[in-house]
Amino acid sequence: MDYTKDEMMAIACGREFKDGELAIFGVGLSMLAGYFAKRNHAPNLTAFTEGGIYGSTPVGGLPWGIEDNRISANATSFTNAIDALSMLVASGRVDNAVLGCAQVDKYGNINTSGIWKEGKQPWKSGRYNLPKKRLNGSGGANEIAIGAKKYLIMAKHQKFRFAERVDYISSPGYLNGGKDREKYGYPGGGPAAIITNLGILRPDPISKEFFLDAYYNYSSIEEVQANTGWELKVSTDVKIVPEPTQDELENLRYIDETGFLRK
Repeated sequence: MDYTKDEMMAIACGREFKDGELAIFGVGLSMLAGYFAKRNHAPNLTAFTEGGIYGSTPVGGLPWGIEDNRISANATSFTNAIDALSMLVASGRVDNAVLGCAQVDKYGNINTSGIWKEGKQPWKSGRYNLPKKRLNGSGGANEIAIGAKKYLIMAKHQKFRFAERVDYISSPGYLNGGKDREKYGYPGGGPAAIITNLGILRPDPISKEFFLDAYYNYSSIEEVQANTGWELKVSTDVKIVPEPTQDELENLRYIDETGFLRK
């Protein structure tokens, strides 16, 4: 295997983007996946950050953050977070996005707020107790999860991260499943896939519970299930994700100039 698991995950995520889409990216893996798509097969994909940098392509390696000069150097325009998250995301104009997570559950709800001791989670205790570990919070991810037409979740596939139920919902997926998003009036369509370094999960069209749709040639159904904190269902038509082509690897590594995914 002449590629890493993280490279496979970034390429699998990037393949989900279509030419001509308007997309918003965070930093790290999500930015690599999105800009790989733009270079590889979606040249007319327009990207922006939650800070309001619009229409750019990173130069000189992976930016450290959404305001790094490496992403702003060739932007077509600049605005601010209010415009980015309110005028573009909340208005339903954004076609696709990528979000990371500390925890994700079987309905695609994301936790980036904190990790609580067992039994002390806010949904169990009925109040917001101080977490055992405080995290960074949602940033603009909550607005993206509510307003984008669809979005993708990227995460390392580890059992502690893939929980039956997240400790706290920082950014909503399908809440308790079914038509919960419609009940709360969310304009966006919800998470279209959870893409990991072991496989790809997609939501059931009715229950909205995520199931295993595909895995990689180096992983297995059993490995994916063993690293998931709920009883993960498997598609009757489960597939093996095609390996990266040489062109895909070259295009990804052009964006990942400093080798972030190969360390």
